[in-house]
Amino acid sequence: MSRRVFLAVAVVFALVGARLVVSRGIHPVSAERYNAMARAAATPATRIATTASEPSATPAAVKETPRSEPVLTAATESARESRSAAPRPAATETVDGVTDIDPHKAFGSKNAPIVMEVFSDYQCPSCRAFYLNTNRQLMDNYVSTGKVFLIHRDFPLPMHAYSRVAARYARAAAEIGKIEPVEQTLYENQEKWEQTGDVDGTVAAVLTAAEMNKVRALVKGGTLEPLITKDYELGEVYRVNSTPTSVFHAKGQTYPYAGMMNYEILSQFLNQLLSQK
Repeated sequence: MSRRVFLAVAVVFALVGARLVVSRGIHPVSAERYNAMARAAATPATRIATTASEPSATPAAVKETPRSEPVLTAATESARESRSAAPRPAATETVDGVTDIDPHKAFGSKNAPIVMEVFSDYQCPSCRAFYLNTNRQLMDNYVSTGKVFLIHRDFPLPMHAYSRVAARYARAAAEIGKIEPVEQTLYENQEKWEQTGDVDGTVAAVLTAAEMNKVRALVKGGTLEPLITKDYELGEVYRVNSTPTSVFHAKGQTYPYAGMMNYEILSQFLNQLLSQK
């Protein structure tokens, strides 16, 4: 990075109150270091533990033992058909060195010069403000134009009683292609469902009965839980401790930023990253 561009980026950081979160000093964390940490987090021997109040939902390995073929009954056939009819989460992807991307919760071109991860909590007021005031302009002006590849990461904070429940429903909605209306209703009605815990009713208000049945089947099936936990553990690699936290990847460098960022400041920063040679 040239001295001119470095100084320009530093000015932008100063505008946001020097809240840029970096590891050990003021230098950006290298993408290579992040990738090594992320790979280590995914290795069972070095897997990062979640907080005591937020236990990992990743199922333990099951030792295989020889067994005879099960006898199929009408009941087992019916259960099998029910399971096969429910949508199943797709495998995760890797883009520009960023791993474990759920394709249903990622937006824009994979060839974009900037990859932006946003760690958020559906019960977080600041995340609500980011979604309602910044996200749409970000989508219209940078994501849809091929400048930013945007990845949503779930980071349900232990202090929020229903944030993990909301994350399950949002992920299930993403699996059936309904993430946008569900995220919008969750954030717009945040004050209501955080009081009542009625996440199901909030989501049902914007989906058809058939769509809601698929969402409930996915939530009940538990297949989404490891994906949420994996996002949470990636956040711990970045040392995320508040939401929203945005992590920008550009030109081999990684820039984490903690806190709400209005669109004007975000736009200035993205333009600085795009101008780098």
